[in-house]
Amino acid sequence: MDSALAKKWEWARREVPVPPLLATIQAPSDLKALTRAELKQLAVELRDYVLQVVSRTGGHLGASLGVVELTVALHYLYDMPRDKIIWDVGHQSYIHKVLTGRREDLFTIRQYGGISGFCNITESPYDVFGAGHASTSISAALGIATARDLAGDGYRVVTVTGDGAMTGGLAYEGLNNAGVSGRNLTVILNDNSMSISPNVGAISHYLTNLTTHPLVKKVRHEVLSLIGKLPSVGEPAGELVKRLEKAIKSVLVPAALFQSLGFQYFGPVDGHDMDEIIDVLERLKPLSGPVLLHVLTRKGEGHPQAASSPDRVHAVKGRSPTPKLVRSAEPAAAAGPPVYTKVFVRTLPRLAERDPRIVAITAAMADGTGLVEFQKDYPRRFFDVGIAEAHAVTFAAGLARAGARPAAAIYSTFLQRAYDQLIHDVALQRLPVVFCLDRAGLVGADGPTHHGVFDLSYLRLIPGMVVSAPRDGNELADLLATAFAHTEGPFAIRYPKASSVNWEESRQPVPLPLGSWSELRRGEGVAVLATGAPVAVLEAVADRLAGEGMSLGVVNCRFVKPLDRDLLASLARRYRMLVTVEEGTIHGGLGNAVQETLRQLGESRPELLMLGLPDRFITHGSREQLLSEVGLAPTQLEQRLRSLWRELE
Repeated sequence: MDSALAKKWEWARREVPVPPLLATIQAPSDLKALTRAELKQLAVELRDYVLQVVSRTGGHLGASLGVVELTVALHYLYDMPRDKIIWDVGHQSYIHKVLTGRREDLFTIRQYGGISGFCNITESPYDVFGAGHASTSISAALGIATARDLAGDGYRVVTVTGDGAMTGGLAYEGLNNAGVSGRNLTVILNDNSMSISPNVGAISHYLTNLTTHPLVKKVRHEVLSLIGKLPSVGEPAGELVKRLEKAIKSVLVPAALFQSLGFQYFGPVDGHDMDEIIDVLERLKPLSGPVLLHVLTRKGEGHPQAASSPDRVHAVKGRSPTPKLVRSAEPAAAAGPPVYTKVFVRTLPRLAERDPRIVAITAAMADGTGLVEFQKDYPRRFFDVGIAEAHAVTFAAGLARAGARPAAAIYSTFLQRAYDQLIHDVALQRLPVVFCLDRAGLVGADGPTHHGVFDLSYLRLIPGMVVSAPRDGNELADLLATAFAHTEGPFAIRYPKASSVNWEESRQPVPLPLGSWSELRRGEGVAVLATGAPVAVLEAVADRLAGEGMSLGVVNCRFVKPLDRDLLASLARRYRMLVTVEEGTIHGGLGNAVQETLRQLGESRPELLMLGLPDRFITHGSREQLLSEVGLAPTQLEQRLRSLWRELE
């Protein structure tokens, strides 16, 4: 463990001693010597230990508390790491991390230099597949099982897939392929009726009906009892059970989705009953072919407020001796200007009041994108489509085609999952969909799976796509007004999880000229061209340098596509050096756009320096730490620009 992090959390370790039975567990193999009673005690100790640690460090707590018994049972019954467990997303993997040699490291989770909040294949041999986006586990597991069979190996492959992930289309693509493959694969459907917010859609209703139907519950017990009574659960017995259950289910549950996809369905079972979950898993292990076990859990089990507010235990804020709840992705309140998300959610209803065609779409992130308020004001004009970003984009395209004005509020990193739909369904047809990309740039503790650092590049290359980034809250409101006034194609606005710097709520949003930039400070020698949040930072830097006699130009490049060609040509003639600054990957973003345009204009005189994120994935940590790592911290920018100025003197 990093020595600085170890020292940082000494106080917490003193407050959270390792319970006696848990202290004896260094690896999953240690569980195999425990009795059933000891396994139950271990579950109690694990739940309390993780609750107490994460209450202090912060992190995604609710999902992991819900799978304590299931995780213990899996590591007790299977031979890890030879057998493979794939955790969908990884929010539910904290117990797994503790049992696989990372108990002490849990104090460093999601912190710079510490362990990841998700599974990470470079962190542990027990982390089979990394994922921060949902619905990937079944497809990945099928790939691993197929490679196993090709190699003639015999290890087992298991996924733990939440019902929230089952709202994503990729999960069904995986199920569809795995079901007909005939390969030995076990999918555990961890059903807590939640992703981050309560699940939506037909599949959620289907699962609820399936778990509450009294006849189905009776059949479940009888079928599982039959498995236990059979003298030998070999191939013939397994086939008998498969036929028996399929026949009964086809009568009692006409919409037997999983069996129609080729899976042997078992459940639902109580995921908090250690005896039941171990017994069921033991009975299912010898079965061949694709198996789906439906396990019922409660998100945040053991948390003092889980029963009344399950959505609020998804994540907790750290550095508190007792659990302090925050909504999963809701930016924390702070003095001064609100975060950009708040500006967005306050502005959108004002625009919707004037234009009844405006509707809002989210992909299971109503809280995170702030659209809960819009939902309350305009329930018929709000749509949560579940963890299904590709569907969200094409759904928005359909709305736009029929005359509505959709605003699709999706995290920058999640919009990557709908890239074909952006091109094929929206841009190719020049449909006026407004994409509101929250969490653009470096987001912090969630790390590389969640950093929104590729959007400027992947959006800029799409024909007809307008790409913009506001410098402050007022400009975000203006860009929203501009976007809804634009009817010639899609319009993207990206903004960070950060303070909006400046916002006047009573001010009416004003549409901006498309592609226009603003020269905020006229200087000599060096001009900085920045987009989004870095603009305000560079204005402050320019003020400080002015006190040292350095006149630095600052330009707000609020449009990355189209560029302000006229102003850029003027800047090229007036400055010896142009410096572009963007909180995104250096490849394909603002800097490259400026470089390409200067060549098109035939301007070769000014030197061009491009500052942005390097060509690698950035780790997790605080936003400030990560900006420092990539050289974009305010003090680093100031020193760099000071040096450039002096070199040009």
